[in-house]
Amino acid sequence: MVFYFTSGAVPAVYTIYMGKDKYENEDLIKYGWPEDIWFHVDKLSSAHVYLRLHKGQTVDDIPKEVLIDCAHLVKANSIQGCKMNNVNVVYTPWTNLKKTADMDVGQIGFHRQKDVKMLTVEKKVNEILNRLEKTKVERFPDLAAEKEARDREERNEKKAQIQEMKRKEKEEMKKKKELEELRSYSSLMKAENMSSNQDGNDSDDFM
Repeated sequence: MVFYFTSGAVPAVYTIYMGKDKYENEDLIKYGWPEDIWFHVDKLSSAHVYLRLHKGQTVDDIPKEVLIDCAHLVKANSIQGCKMNNVNVVYTPWTNLKKTADMDVGQIGFHRQKDVKMLTVEKKVNEILNRLEKTKVERFPDLAAEKEARDREERNEKKAQIQEMKRKEKEEMKKKKELEELRSYSSLMKAENMSSNQDGNDSDDFM
């Protein structure tokens, strides 16, 4: 089971999701998308919360209001963190998550520490949590199939882009060749004009 929330804090709609336990977290880690940003309470046990960005966006494009939503959600789903004030929340792109065979279930590391950002939640804001709770949906998705569908769509888009690029290159080469042929023809016509003016037929003596 995966819990989905909708952040309506800004005009653009963002999907936030998390697993119910550490075993589901393993699947979320394995089948995350490059558009996903991972959230967790720093140095404390908590849910793994993911924010799905819109295509073309980066971690630096996340609206402040959406960041706050994700941070409150991850704090509220931490056994210790939910009772504390001034809780630090770390977040980083899914692509920066590092999982090795010797790690426990649900445990995660990072490829690049410099790509891990942090924000602080001073205290629980019920208004934010209540708004998110109203959007909560429980689903049983096939994460592997969804990831494969997403990757297939991206491969098809890249294939279409490459084909379009090749078509444009072919069109450019055709135009270039036509232009060169036109220039060559124009040059030939000028040469013929010059020779016709010097062939001796402009004399008035016929006999």
